Amino acid sequence: MAAENILIRALSDVTDDHRSGVIAIGNFDGVHRGHQKVIEAARTCADKLECQLGAMVFDPHPVKFFNPEVPPFRLTRIEKRAALLREAGTDFTLALNFNKAIAELDARAFIDQILVQALDVKAVVIGHDFHFGAKRSGSPELLAAIGRELGFEVVVVAAAHRDNAPTPFSSSEIREALARGDLKAATRWLGHPWSIDGEVARGDQRGRTIGFPTANIELDDFTRPAFGVYAVRAQILDGHHRSEFINGVANIGMRPTVGTLAPRLEVHLFDFADDLYGQWLDVSLLHFIRPEQKFDGLEALKLQIAKDSETARQILKNI
Repeated sequence: MAAENILIRALSDVTDDHRSGVIAIGNFDGVHRGHQKVIEAARTCADKLECQLGAMVFDPHPVKFFNPEVPPFRLTRIEKRAALLREAGTDFTLALNFNKAIAELDARAFIDQILVQALDVKAVVIGHDFHFGAKRSGSPELLAAIGRELGFEVVVVAAAHRDNAPTPFSSSEIREALARGDLKAATRWLGHPWSIDGEVARGDQRGRTIGFPTANIELDDFTRPAFGVYAVRAQILDGHHRSEFINGVANIGMRPTVGTLAPRLEVHLFDFADDLYGQWLDVSLLHFIRPEQKFDGLEALKLQIAKDSETARQILKNI
């Protein structure tokens, strides 16, 4: 029987549908092409064993747990990650709360308590550099040895290299590409456009006064892309317009002309006038148009937004 819930947030919510299957373990932030290779190998394994395939991730990210002051670096919210993992071939995602108890489990206890007792795994699939347990004491070699002892298979997937380069795909390099506005590289390495999703919040409604109403989304702990103007395509995830895709132009940053306390995403959707407050948008960044800049007043800003909108419309015709 297929697991209906693709995102499970606690071991207590694991059912028989999720047990006795294959588990791919990693953070999978961004679900980039290297991650997709791991899921592809795990899907092959699950099909061979005729069982469910789950991905195990950790939320919050262990780096954030151990260093709460680390600058924002997330590529995908956990819900979006589960959806991308489903597209890559998983049946469900188990998002374990990375807390003090999990952090203090040694490698053997992690295997015994979580992989064996809670999940009764038939096989575990990991990347070549995966480490686990307190102080990262668990290695692929240790996992494979204990798997042989306890009767589950371990598949270690070799690094997938980007663009025939010596370095493998990595979430860190994708963050760096986004920070310099290189969407072509980020999209190529991800295998899909990078997006920011969130609830539409009420802003100061200044955009309405100059003829360009915007949907405002806080960046929270998303990694910071280059501040500036982008051609975008937004998907409305709930409400009356659920599942609709709408082209638009967006500004990400500090709004130097009018000012703001924290960077945010402001999206002007083309030929769309409905109220989106409180609804959830997923905004894909498709082309970097220009860096953020300060203008001499609202009239100059209005003229520039009109130019940016026309530029975005022309770009999006070919995407």
